[in-house]
Amino acid sequence: MIPADTLDAARPAGTPQGVRRSRVSVTLVVGSVLAGLIALLAVVSLFWLPYPADDTSGGRLAGPGGGHLLGTDKLGRDLFTQVMTGSRIAVEAGLGAVLIAATLGIVLGVLAAFAQGWLDDTLSAFLDILIAFPTLLLAMLIVAARSATLGSAVLAIGLAQSAVVARLARILVKRVLTQDYITAARISGTSWPRIVLGHVLPNIWPTLVVNLALQFGLAVLAEAGLSYLGLGAPPPNASWGRMLQEAQATFTTAPAGALAPGILLVLLVVGVNLVADGLRDTLDPATGRRRS
Repeated sequence: MIPADTLDAARPAGTPQGVRRSRVSVTLVVGSVLAGLIALLAVVSLFWLPYPADDTSGGRLAGPGGGHLLGTDKLGRDLFTQVMTGSRIAVEAGLGAVLIAATLGIVLGVLAAFAQGWLDDTLSAFLDILIAFPTLLLAMLIVAARSATLGSAVLAIGLAQSAVVARLARILVKRVLTQDYITAARISGTSWPRIVLGHVLPNIWPTLVVNLALQFGLAVLAEAGLSYLGLGAPPPNASWGRMLQEAQATFTTAPAGALAPGILLVLLVVGVNLVADGLRDTLDPATGRRRS
């Protein structure tokens, strides 16, 4: 346990303890509210939508009102229905890509950290190549093999992000393996699998959680970009990226078609980044003191 006076001495002069804590709390709360509202919208879309996704009875480019909260698009579909569906696709893409990246990345990172000599160099080179490989090109290759679906986009994004997670995990694991308690565990006869599960992973998860939160936001942006290019979820799935692509020709006459998905996309990414920023300060007090 670190004495309270030691923590107070490490805090910059003139910075009360309550001020730093409230700053972290505000960051977490604001980020959680922004991301949580869109997540709630995604959950609601699973059970209820104002109109069927393929309903074109609203009239072309109708303005807000008359039963259509945001108006309709060029095909007569309700924009609010599409926005709700898009929120679900964005959350699914983010969670799916992060799950793939975390699973593959942590496994590869741990293996690379234990590797020695030529095997370590080979795995490091492989991770560097995968990081440099463009996500869009990887998505095109997967789409060519599987067809343009949300699953193909999520798989491509997850594979691309797994290299970033793996490289970070490798660095963190190597750092933990040099600690005295790891040496003591080995001397006591503890097996490497138990050391990894009981000592290594618990000590690297705070940094990994922050990075995975950031990867979630990047995955949402990547999915929107792929959908904009027609490599994401096919119609009638209303991805925010596809909505932006379809609304660009009618922006002057019906701006809601582009503004609604664009604003929600920004809010979701900003919210997740704020959550990651707050988690970084909360899980790593040393970082919070340096930034105060």
